[in-house]
Amino acid sequence: MLKRLLNLFGSTNLTRATLSTHKMPLKGLSHNGIKVCSELQSAGYEAYMVGGCIRDSLLGQSPKDFDVATNATPEQVRKVFRNARIIGRRFKIVHVRFGREVIEVTTFRGHHSQGKNKEAQQSEEGLLLRDNVYGDISSDAIRRDFTVNALYYDPMTETLLDFTNGLKDIQSRTLRIIGNAEERYREDPVRMLRAARFAAKLGFSVEASTGDLVAPLAELLDNIPSARLFEEVLKLMLSGCATATLETLRQYNLLKHLFPGVEPLIDNSPFNQRFIELVCINTDKRIRQNKRVTPAFIFAAFLWLPLQAEMARLIKSGMKPGEAKNAATGSVISQQLTRTAIPKRFSMPMRDIWYLQHGLERKQPKRVIEILSHQRFRAAYDFILLREDAGEELSQTGQWWTEFQHTNETRQDEMIEALKTETPRRHRKRRRTTPKASDTDTRNTDSNE
Repeated sequence: MLKRLLNLFGSTNLTRATLSTHKMPLKGLSHNGIKVCSELQSAGYEAYMVGGCIRDSLLGQSPKDFDVATNATPEQVRKVFRNARIIGRRFKIVHVRFGREVIEVTTFRGHHSQGKNKEAQQSEEGLLLRDNVYGDISSDAIRRDFTVNALYYDPMTETLLDFTNGLKDIQSRTLRIIGNAEERYREDPVRMLRAARFAAKLGFSVEASTGDLVAPLAELLDNIPSARLFEEVLKLMLSGCATATLETLRQYNLLKHLFPGVEPLIDNSPFNQRFIELVCINTDKRIRQNKRVTPAFIFAAFLWLPLQAEMARLIKSGMKPGEAKNAATGSVISQQLTRTAIPKRFSMPMRDIWYLQHGLERKQPKRVIEILSHQRFRAAYDFILLREDAGEELSQTGQWWTEFQHTNETRQDEMIEALKTETPRRHRKRRRTTPKASDTDTRNTDSNE
């Protein structure tokens, strides 16, 4: 067995190969994940809990995303569990649902070079287009991305199986890719984003050969479907460590491949840099407080800088402000869609947040109540506070809206009357540019609250 493992590790340029077992009870594991392992083993299959849940448990953190690896094929897993569904094309997996909890079950993978055309397919750049080659637990271990994610645990016997020295890397808090870094990144460039995310989330140092090739190979991300990159952005920003993740993304030259219009602007001014930093800081804070964060707010904030830059450029070229705003909105969103898909359920609220900024700033007496009752008001209000916190001078607009929404009707009427004497007549007669609630997709209820 050990000789076979040495051969397998050697085929992926690993310098060390060990197979060690450790008897230890792990805390925080999902009861349903344990149940899946138990029932698969009772049906005569191998089954282990694997991946992030084992890593986090060993680190003393609360495990999430409970995955099970088995030698049963997806079809065999489905026969064991009636509440199972096979999903995926690139690599088939099985979701076993227990109420709101989903246990992801994967079949042990083999090396893609051992598969037939229908089982494995690779692009000229090395990208794996299809990877349905099955193997055993040893081959599965070396097909995983990082050593700390390649630990297998049998909850029935409380035994930890370590094929890649992952336990040692957890103890030294080191993130190390399994195999040849360039080959693994070419197989799946998203591994570079995962490296940045895990390094930031876990506070691990990145092993030299794992990190050195990320920036040179970052352009491989341009070959990844925009829908998949959208999901990866959510993982990066909603992991509770967006601040550290942003720093890591920039360190490894990855941010510009996710937000091409943002990266050049961050260092252009203290405001730009502070604004993006605050987006991440506030996102992390809300997640720690168990508050909801919508992707619409995240994308509205990140794309705000290129939106303002494009508007300024168009106005300077002679376009009227209203026309420039509409043209810039379409241009910025179109550019972003070439990198990350933004579903309409998020792009429409994002647009609303942008358009409501103008109404919040102007505080037209006839429109104040309408804006306050808009379904995106809270998100737009949070957004304008973010702008002020970053240093933008908005004449204490945030403070005005803070008081207005929390005071009684009598005081609200007084504040509106005061606006009538403060607002120049030319502004009161100006054409409305902020859309009414009926102008937007009112069926979507996503906001930053």
